[in-house]
Amino acid sequence: MISVQTGVSLAVPVIADYGPLSTSALRICWAAVVLFIFVRPPLHRFSAAQWRATLILGAGMAVMSLAFFVALERLPQHLTVALEFCGPLAVAALGVRGWRALAWPLLAALGILLLAWGDAHDGPGADPVGIAFALLAAGGWAVYIVMMKRVGRSLPGLQGLSASLLAAAVLSLPFAMVESGTALFPWRQLGLTAGLAVLVPLVPYILEMQSLRRLPAAAFGVLMSLEPAIGALSGWLILGQGMDGGQILGVGLVVAATIGVVRAGR
Repeated sequence: MISVQTGVSLAVPVIADYGPLSTSALRICWAAVVLFIFVRPPLHRFSAAQWRATLILGAGMAVMSLAFFVALERLPQHLTVALEFCGPLAVAALGVRGWRALAWPLLAALGILLLAWGDAHDGPGADPVGIAFALLAAGGWAVYIVMMKRVGRSLPGLQGLSASLLAAAVLSLPFAMVESGTALFPWRQLGLTAGLAVLVPLVPYILEMQSLRRLPAAAFGVLMSLEPAIGALSGWLILGQGMDGGQILGVGLVVAATIGVVRAGR
């Protein structure tokens, strides 16, 4: 999560210079190429079920990344991450057993509302298009969590992740080309996105696949409630995006929800 949110903060000026779609797509392409070189997955040996799972995961990755960067262009980082967190929160809520266990996802949801409330009254922070794309990214994140676990179980090592990143790159690249028009991608943008690709998605996706092999998807989703807090901290330290008292309380609530589910979990 630290790697992801640091990469998000560092991507904001690149998005401002070159656009969100091409910046997002080039990151995915770099990560896909690097991982494919090292893993060399035997694509010709994949079964139909394995191909179906990797393609769905790749589509989830593409939607999550492209929509998130479009939202990030219009919203502050802490609000974008908080809204996108509705995805793993939904996975967590669907996976808990017993009505009492729902208290922790609900507490995290209250924290997200407080994070969003301050920006909703600041004019630019309430951009409806940005909010819509952040919620679209949330849907992609929910698919990512569920399918990453399935792909991690059906294929050994990083073969499934490599194939899914290739699918995400193929799906994302046309959007980047439409945004850039007939012009080629600048060398500076290629270099910057290569560096960003290491922070996200390359390193985080590898770590998250290993994590999801050891954790239930619901538990993973709730543990990810630290993401809005880390995103808010990164946005403040790197981008200078401050928060009011209610938003700081919201960060505290999502952290409390994480501690609660870890203590209550088996």
